[in-house]
Amino acid sequence: DMINKVYGLRFSQLKETLARLIPEQRKAVQELKKAVGQKVIGEIKAEQLMGGMRDMPAIYYEGSQLHPIEGIRIRGLTIPELKAKCQKFHEGGKEPLPESVLYLLFTGKVPTDPELKDLQQELSAQNKLTAQDKKFLEGLPKEMHPMTLLSMCLMFQQKDSKFTQVYASKQVKKTEFWSSYYDDSIALLSKIPTWAASIYRKKYHDGKYIDPDSSLDWAGNYSHMMGYQDARMKECLRGYLSIHSDHEGGNVSAHTCHLVSSALADPFLSYSAALNGLAGPLHGLANQECLEFMLKLKDYHKGQKPDPKIIEEFVHKTLNSGQVIPGYGHAVLRHTDPRFVHQKEFAQ
Repeated sequence: DMINKVYGLRFSQLKETLARLIPEQRKAVQELKKAVGQKVIGEIKAEQLMGGMRDMPAIYYEGSQLHPIEGIRIRGLTIPELKAKCQKFHEGGKEPLPESVLYLLFTGKVPTDPELKDLQQELSAQNKLTAQDKKFLEGLPKEMHPMTLLSMCLMFQQKDSKFTQVYASKQVKKTEFWSSYYDDSIALLSKIPTWAASIYRKKYHDGKYIDPDSSLDWAGNYSHMMGYQDARMKECLRGYLSIHSDHEGGNVSAHTCHLVSSALADPFLSYSAALNGLAGPLHGLANQECLEFMLKLKDYHKGQKPDPKIIEEFVHKTLNSGQVIPGYGHAVLRHTDPRFVHQKEFAQ
């Protein structure tokens, strides 16, 4: 209690739930290790070590699993199940709220409405940029890539890390580190939409920032702060951010985050490192390359409506020039990605 007061550690319904679940989970992991710890789970070939650990069972991870046919399951739920079971922003809404998915990832269950509201209040309480934050962002070159700016902004936020302060005090047991680590994680998640939207406004709208709206949800606020007030855009982002909330623990960014945090680096350092991996063209930057491809395809139409013959011609020219079509092919999936189906249904 003294440490909580000294360092201003927060308490919420989710945190209280985790305080109960974490000891149970530790015990379950120890029992699992005792039961199967000596079991051989696979054979490793030298070429796998040389090829980026592909197809190697090397990580224990419970958040989500990627199936070659079904696609991603988040805490056991497929994308259609996630859409059906997670709360929506309003009655009649169709897109799942990322906050509901976050609670699911933390605890393994979809929150009740009061639990969701409490988490939303916890997130919105810390989502504003301070005058110091804005000054830091304004001092960064506009020419920098948005991912570089975002990584740097989170590193700047690291100065306020509760975990770093608690660890330096040498007064807290290792088994209690999770509490301040949780607070840092929530502080990061609270402010990252504001950082991201402000970076967007800095680069494309002359730095005319829009403050968060306390009446909106996490993703809806992100849309609002970027300057998109259309209800359909807010719904689009709710769904998009929910279905992309987790993708196993072995991809570049997730693995990087876990690896850096295993050295007891705080969440700001760990997540910033993950963003730097996400910025690579073989990972998150592929999204940007897909958009660039679509814009080139649009220009190739020269003002005409989308035409299958023109699209086919453009695709053949692209492939015959030795280039690839970005966004096609996946290391694991052998069937249409359910996330694509989800977004296509929304667009239709």
